[in-house]
Amino acid sequence: MPVEKDVSEFLRSTFRSIWSLELLFLLADDASRCWSIPEMVAALRASELVVNRAVDDLHAAGLLVPEPDGCFRYAPFTEDVRSLVISARSLYARSPDAVRRMIIRSQSNHLLKFADAFKFRKG
Repeated sequence: MPVEKDVSEFLRSTFRSIWSLELLFLLADDASRCWSIPEMVAALRASELVVNRAVDDLHAAGLLVPEPDGCFRYAPFTEDVRSLVISARSLYARSPDAVRRMIIRSQSNHLLKFADAFKFRKG
């Protein structure tokens, strides 16, 4: 099993929102099931925009795969990543607020770095 530091890094680097994390857990509950976007929207009670963004992020992270019929299935690209998902889920079950803060802080840090790139420096 991964150490908590690895799980924290995985959460901070992979998820832009809690919606993405919730979607991942939904899909992981039945890895053999292929979910359409409308099914995900209904299950999460989220907007199509939120679900599409989460699907894009999870696909880019190697956590789900698209099927030819347009649906998506949970499929981590390595067993190490699968272990990280299991550990992340365990941490989220124990400390949901801590996980939420981790994800929100990581996004805030990305925004600050982006904003800093536009600061004028005294020469």
